Amino acid sequence: MLAFGGGGATSKAPNRLSVTLPLALTLALTSCATPPQNPANLCDIFREKRGWYKDARKSARRWNADIPAMMAMVYQESSFQARAKPPRKRLLGFIPWRRPASAYGYAQAIDSTWALYQKATGKGGADRNDFDDAIDFVAWYNNESRNRNRIPSTDAYNLYLAYHEGNGGFAQKTYVGKQWLIAA
Repeated sequence: MLAFGGGGATSKAPNRLSVTLPLALTLALTSCATPPQNPANLCDIFREKRGWYKDARKSARRWNADIPAMMAMVYQESSFQARAKPPRKRLLGFIPWRRPASAYGYAQAIDSTWALYQKATGKGGADRNDFDDAIDFVAWYNNESRNRNRIPSTDAYNLYLAYHEGNGGFAQKTYVGKQWLIAA
């Protein structure tokens, strides 16, 4: 028996439940957040992560979005890493410094755009590191791009440019001259 606080009986060795329960919880929580084994194959992803297809289909129907385009954007942004963040800049070339943006999670949504999504959808509790919320965000954003910039839902190339540059930036063609972005 484990004691909490002073004066109680204590055990010299932790009981089996006190060791296996935290381990089981850790494995259960982290296994949900592990990226798919073959992230370049959409069929393999959905075979491995069965709930992801249901989440993507639900968001695609809600926002009239294209599942392959949505998944390609998540792959490009985070490689399906739940807690992805942009790499830190380096001060003097070697000291870890600030991150260049507040992007986070599967969709690499920045704080301000995520807040717009939460307000527009009423999903105040949505989390960027939950796949179902992140894929819904991508579908919502693609719907915004379609409405604002008349980009077809199956035009993954231009949807991604609008996603990366923002809809205002896309309209102003801020991506022109960014060869690394155009190549992506």
